[in-house]
Amino acid sequence: MDLLDFAGENLYFEESLPESVESLIQIAGGLYTEGGAEQPLLKALELAPESLNVLVALYRFYYYQHRLADALGVAGNALAITAHRLNIPFDWKELARSHISQTKPDAIALLRFHLLSLKAKAFLQMRLGQLEEAKAILSKLLELDDNNRIGAKQLLELAESVTSRSGL
Repeated sequence: MDLLDFAGENLYFEESLPESVESLIQIAGGLYTEGGAEQPLLKALELAPESLNVLVALYRFYYYQHRLADALGVAGNALAITAHRLNIPFDWKELARSHISQTKPDAIALLRFHLLSLKAKAFLQMRLGQLEEAKAILSKLLELDDNNRIGAKQLLELAESVTSRSGL
């Protein structure tokens, strides 16, 4: 299965949101440079806890604020939601090629989002010094995505390079 083949599907950012949630995301965008964006984003999350739009906005806020542990938590929430929607195991260790190949054609974009969220989790773990867990996730991604459409190979090479340089 080609993970780039998702023409004609709805993407996460095309999901409709209640006007109040959309407004909170816009308010947060305007408050970002002043440092007041977190509260509107948390309120948006409270109102739409399964919205991938809200989770992506909150993830980006935490990431760009260098609050990597908080961003890691948001990535975990996104993984739980997408795993549920896709009816696949939440535990990445249990993911198998059969889960990928059995994904319905209209859910390829969501599957790609799930795998990219898993890659984001691995990247954050690398940044937080959790190299072994990050390498295990990236290896799993390569096992699932033999065409490297998700781009895990380069991150795995980087993590292995860091590990070998530090003698871990």
